[in-house]
Amino acid sequence: MKYRIEEDTLGKVKVPRGALWGAQTQRAVDNFPISGISMNFPFTPTFIQVLGKIKDAAARANNKLKLLPTNKQRAISKAAKEVWQNKHGKQFPIDVFQTGSGTSTNMNANEVIANLASKYSKLDINPNDDVNMSQSSNDVIPTAMHCAYYVDTAEKLMPAMDLLIDTIAKKIAQYHGVVKTGRTHLMDAMPLTIDQELGAWNSQLLNARASLITVLDALRFLPQGGTAVGTGINAHPRFAREFCKAISPLVGFKAETSNDYFRNLSSQDLSVQLSGELKNLAVILMKISNDLRWMNSGPLTGIAEVELQALQPGSSIMPGKVNPVIPEAVAMAGADVIGNDVTVTVAAQSGSFQLNVMMPVIAYCNLKSVNILAGSMNVLARKGIRTLKINKKNIEASLARNPILVTALNPVIGYKKAAAIAKQAYAQGRAIIDVALEQTDLSEAKLKKLLDPVKLTKGGLSK
Repeated sequence: MKYRIEEDTLGKVKVPRGALWGAQTQRAVDNFPISGISMNFPFTPTFIQVLGKIKDAAARANNKLKLLPTNKQRAISKAAKEVWQNKHGKQFPIDVFQTGSGTSTNMNANEVIANLASKYSKLDINPNDDVNMSQSSNDVIPTAMHCAYYVDTAEKLMPAMDLLIDTIAKKIAQYHGVVKTGRTHLMDAMPLTIDQELGAWNSQLLNARASLITVLDALRFLPQGGTAVGTGINAHPRFAREFCKAISPLVGFKAETSNDYFRNLSSQDLSVQLSGELKNLAVILMKISNDLRWMNSGPLTGIAEVELQALQPGSSIMPGKVNPVIPEAVAMAGADVIGNDVTVTVAAQSGSFQLNVMMPVIAYCNLKSVNILAGSMNVLARKGIRTLKINKKNIEASLARNPILVTALNPVIGYKKAAAIAKQAYAQGRAIIDVALEQTDLSEAKLKKLLDPVKLTKGGLSK
């Protein structure tokens, strides 16, 4: 490989000749050969893209405040635009596990943009003095986190959630009023309808959606302007306001200045809050997935209430076996999100004094969670819920044999007598109504009314 020599405050460094980055980026590449996962994440380019938008907005703000000449601003903005258009993704090679402030990644962006801007303008544009003007890594990286979280959540996660909610709603309408056996402790319980069961899923998702909207609103308030420790040193007093005006159209939301830079730099409370909501969503999806797996179990010795679409052969040795692959994949993704939340929780505790020093891994985990949850909900909606069919024959057969229906007789004949009927019906494999006719003086018409499964799904007292 051919090299060129770059220099920083620590001395000279060999940099690959074709690389757009400079000495500080190269030192980070050499220092952190840890995971092979770069900050230009394989699951989303958004973090690097928003870094380009931050540099563009900062240059425009500094120009408006007459701190950066127009010719330099235009060159920086042109170069930064190419970064946020993802034209230079391979120029961001630094490992996620790096200096905890993300200084290496911020300088990576500064050096790439300065190199491009200098080339376009024929001016000497400095990574620190020009591209990083009025900024510090300590406010750039948390700002990039806020923006990337917002963009991927709003543009990927929320549409996927809406699709899943809508798909479940259509399935509820399709099978409205179909009565089935309820289960508690995995044991037969009182009946309910399919729409009541699936409606609970949607209620969970709608609750989670509302909570995520609250977090999104909080993410609009950006730390940019706090610079090194929150005081705003080396930034114009109006820089933050002008920066927010400039970046708002680039990120697609109305950015506001933070009301407490010290909090935003020293802590990652919002990252923890977002991670918690993502974990909650993961738990919901795992619950839905496990319900589907149980309902689909069989086809002969399981519950077999629903039939999931056959998507691939289920066994390398057992011919004809078909497995619930979509719910399994979604549940695995949920497990990963829960693990990511643990990492974020631990990392967020590293806010010593005026700076959290685990920001890159926090960004990595949260953006990974957002993106795999979005993907999970898309496949669950399209290949799990949308194609789901109910097995009405099995549902009705299970319901007819359910000894727990006797619960409806409690107010009329008492718990003890009802228990005896349930026990006998179960032991003899008979319907509750047949045993109740023998053991009580209630008429068949009265028993049919009391034991009507549809009536039992509406609650209240049996009379």
